[in-house]
Amino acid sequence: MFPVGLVPVSASRAGPESGPDVPQLLRGRVLFKDLGEADLREIPPAVFELRHLEELHLERNKIEALPPEIGSLKKLRVLYLNNNNLLNICPELGDLEQLQSLDLSENPIICSLLTHTLCRLRSLRQLRLYNMNLLQLPAEICKKLQHLQLLGLSGNGLASLPWQISSLTQLQQLYLQTNNLQILPPGFCQLRRLEVLDLRQNLLNCLPDDISSLQNLKHLYLAGNNLTAIPQTLSGCINLCVLDISRNRLDLNLFCSLPAGLAELALSDNELCAVPPAVCKLGDTLQLLYLKNTHLKTLTCCFSGLTAIRLLDLSQNQLRFFPKQICELDQLEILSLDDSKLKEVAPEIKNLTKLKVLGLTGNRFQDFPQEICCMESLEKLYLGQDHGMKFIHIPEDISGLVNLKELYLENNEIEFLPPTIGMLQNLAVLDCHENRLLELPASIGDMHGLRKLLLDCNRISHLPENLDQLQKLQILSLERNPLEKPLAEICHQGVSVIFQYLQTKKLQQLMATKVQAWWRGLMVRKELGPFKNLFPKKDKKGKKDKRKKK
Repeated sequence: MFPVGLVPVSASRAGPESGPDVPQLLRGRVLFKDLGEADLREIPPAVFELRHLEELHLERNKIEALPPEIGSLKKLRVLYLNNNNLLNICPELGDLEQLQSLDLSENPIICSLLTHTLCRLRSLRQLRLYNMNLLQLPAEICKKLQHLQLLGLSGNGLASLPWQISSLTQLQQLYLQTNNLQILPPGFCQLRRLEVLDLRQNLLNCLPDDISSLQNLKHLYLAGNNLTAIPQTLSGCINLCVLDISRNRLDLNLFCSLPAGLAELALSDNELCAVPPAVCKLGDTLQLLYLKNTHLKTLTCCFSGLTAIRLLDLSQNQLRFFPKQICELDQLEILSLDDSKLKEVAPEIKNLTKLKVLGLTGNRFQDFPQEICCMESLEKLYLGQDHGMKFIHIPEDISGLVNLKELYLENNEIEFLPPTIGMLQNLAVLDCHENRLLELPASIGDMHGLRKLLLDCNRISHLPENLDQLQKLQILSLERNPLEKPLAEICHQGVSVIFQYLQTKKLQQLMATKVQAWWRGLMVRKELGPFKNLFPKKDKKGKKDKRKKK
């Protein structure tokens, strides 16, 4: 038996294998068939003739029944039936002894009819049952399918798990997002091979104390529960690298130690009021830290010890003064300080020489923070002021952001853009909607990389004549502007029509100039034009007199 994926997908979709690159043993065989999103109401009978088929995609159709002929595909290993209208599955599905991956998600199957058939699929490694109104996980499935490595049960109404789930000793990934779990069953932490555990959006009040038994756990998602504390034993999960505890009820005083190897930590939407000391102890391992809406007013001095941080989210806090500790995080690439009540930016921000994305929307800047204009590494800058103070001008020094690709200035009171903005040759997105712009600088025609220009809700009446030089421009929005040249009716038809209008106007102007020059020349030659005085008549009599004198 050859492994799935040995035959190129493109070839297998075309029909029986052929060609010099296909092994002789595989010629004339179809191993892969993709009929996903084909608007099918039933499985085509020709499919059941593909006796060597190993992978079959039927997802996102309208199939209502699984015929008994499915049992003839004895070599089938992968079967996707998710997002159909299946009410039941035939017993013959259980005859697929080599089936390793099955997805039945998003089907209105009566779950009580599933158990017997599923329990016969002893070779299953992956089973996905997402969003199927599965009110309980049958214990029989846990007993029989002991080779399962992935079990997906998210989006069901599970209020509990059977204790027999501990029988799934080969399980590596368990997805239980959006259920009603309040507690994990005894013996749950015997799933020692578990690497990914997703428990987001449940009703958990606590974690088991023996969670340290999950020595192979790498990703733990707990966002959207009722947790007030993290057990100290969690630090025993020595391989844990991603921990998401957002949207819980964490008490700072009950926040104990964390696994030393964490690379990503999410604590957003917890009323912490301060950065837990356990976070600062992560030192040079933590790379991504989310502290959005945690009621922070300041950062502790030891925060600067997180020297490996690449992403830091401090948005929606109460940081009235710019935390200078941030400026010591020289590996920082993404920084969000949106909606944080800041009035100024510290000059030391220039030390963040690797910063690529900076979010400063919704703060209290009275002027554009000029301190950031020297940050050549910046690629995205967000300075819209939906909920904050509004500034009226952009400094000419903005030309220093030579690598900027996206600039967001929406909801301010800007009347003019500086001519130097044309020097931002890498800019692809410029968002200036909801401002007071009266016109665009002619230099905007030099921004040849511009793809999206958003100018809704301004006071623009004329567009620059050279705007059609922006050959990469795909989106130009000009709603709610007092447009005259071109008129709003033309602008609403899109970029190509606007460019055609501008080019026609330039051509007309050029022709008018040529006609005017020809007419003036004609008048001059006939000595009838306003320039006849430049060419006075020669006095013939005077010429004769001169000859006589000679």
